[in-house]
Amino acid sequence: MKLALVHDWVVAIGGAERCLEVFHELWPEAPLFTLVCSEASVEKLGFSRNQEHTSFIQKLRKAEEKYRSYLPFFPLAIEQFDLSGYNVSLSSSHCAAKGVITRADQVHICYCHTPVRYAWDLTHQYLRENNLERGIKATVARAVLHYIRMWDVQTANRVDKFLANSRYTAKRIWRAYRREADVVYPQVDISRFEVVEDKENYFLFLSRLVPYKKADLVVEAFTEMGLPLVVAGDGPQMPELKRIAGKNVELLGYQTDERVVELVSRARALIFAADEDFGIVPVEAQAAGTPVIAYGKDGVRETVISAKEAGFDRATGVFFHQQKVSSLTAAVNEFLRLEDRFDRAVIRKNAERFSRDRFKDEIKAKVMEAAVERI
Repeated sequence: MKLALVHDWVVAIGGAERCLEVFHELWPEAPLFTLVCSEASVEKLGFSRNQEHTSFIQKLRKAEEKYRSYLPFFPLAIEQFDLSGYNVSLSSSHCAAKGVITRADQVHICYCHTPVRYAWDLTHQYLRENNLERGIKATVARAVLHYIRMWDVQTANRVDKFLANSRYTAKRIWRAYRREADVVYPQVDISRFEVVEDKENYFLFLSRLVPYKKADLVVEAFTEMGLPLVVAGDGPQMPELKRIAGKNVELLGYQTDERVVELVSRARALIFAADEDFGIVPVEAQAAGTPVIAYGKDGVRETVISAKEAGFDRATGVFFHQQKVSSLTAAVNEFLRLEDRFDRAVIRKNAERFSRDRFKDEIKAKVMEAAVERI
């Protein structure tokens, strides 16, 4: 079996890239085809330079920083990759990777992190947050997103087997593409974390600072409550957060992996305010015995067990149900009432469902099964 790996872009290392890292461990000789990459990030995932193949977007101006600006070119770029020398392609896709072209005698398996969010679920939010609701630029943006949606649906037929990172993502794949998907929860390297019993007096928000992660909501709520909050991560929302943050909010910016482990392990609770397809950070927190206060919608409901919905022999966190300051504040107050009842060993045990070894075994089995059926 000659296998090729396809990934949207490898610029920063997040949850999708950690899955790609596992794919590389399983098939270390497989080349990597990606639209844009950072040499440092690719090497950190274990790939050698002669394994990477990038698209023409890599040569465009400030591609590693501004790659999202080249969205209209993604379909053309991904279709230029020549995979004719491989009988199996495994794409890791949350945008364009599943659109690679293969022949009828080749097998294409797609591990789908999400259908393109800003072309589907977040279209109107994306336009609103980028001031693209009126004018010529807005018209162009809407036309581009319309084109991406049509291309996205069409390319679903290029995939022989879909794998989804959660039951929620599987539902979204069905809604967008009318294709069934097997669920394989992504890997979380829980071995990095140990349960810390003596937590310090702060709550933690850990994320890229982009609008849909709702850092502004969390900072505003904690500024109002006066409780100590640590924000770890960087991104375009940082200037706004500096403007609205109270003295009780510490904005750390980017942190190393080692520092992240320490922050997660010693926090009283992790705050998770995004609507995600899965959400790796809440699982990492649970691996350290840290409870989670989460926006209780979609993927996170598959990883966090609410204290309202289960006994403390299973509970790992508290949910809030509206992305509003009042809703988050109520959830934090509920957590404060229940804090001493959470069992850190129980929280850790729940995280173990998402181990790296389990992910490797399931992915390998699914890929081999699909390959045997079709080759």
